[in-house]
Amino acid sequence: MGSEKVKCPNCGKVNKVAVAGEGRPRCGNCHEPLPWIASAGDDDFAEVAEKSSVPVLVDLWATWCGPCRMVSPALEQLARERAGRIKLVKIDVDAAPRMAERFTVRAVPTLLVIDRGEILARQAGAAPVPQLRTWLDQALSEKAGKEAKP
Repeated sequence: MGSEKVKCPNCGKVNKVAVAGEGRPRCGNCHEPLPWIASAGDDDFAEVAEKSSVPVLVDLWATWCGPCRMVSPALEQLARERAGRIKLVKIDVDAAPRMAERFTVRAVPTLLVIDRGEILARQAGAAPVPQLRTWLDQALSEKAGKEAKP
């Protein structure tokens, strides 16, 4: 497994963050949580996303898709805002056809919130940051509500 370079939103230091693994990435300089953004495909999705220790926002996208390019910065903003609480995993459906088939992608972008392989929420199409934030927070709060019940 590889790593991605991530700039700390708190101090600006560039850190290497493993695309897979347990725990939550923190800045080596200021020790604040880092946004966890990774790419995955057919062969490494299980390791990168399903084994994540935090819920995963999955972006199933395509390079030729205009709305995908529009929503990408919004998703990265959410990953920065929720550093240490979620992981953003991007999947190019043209390069990962088994993932597109597994998640029955009929339109791109398709967004999922998953936790250890369980789909908590699904949305097709791009949306503005406030709408995506509400959708993501609702999915995460429903997960927390289920865990709190005996």
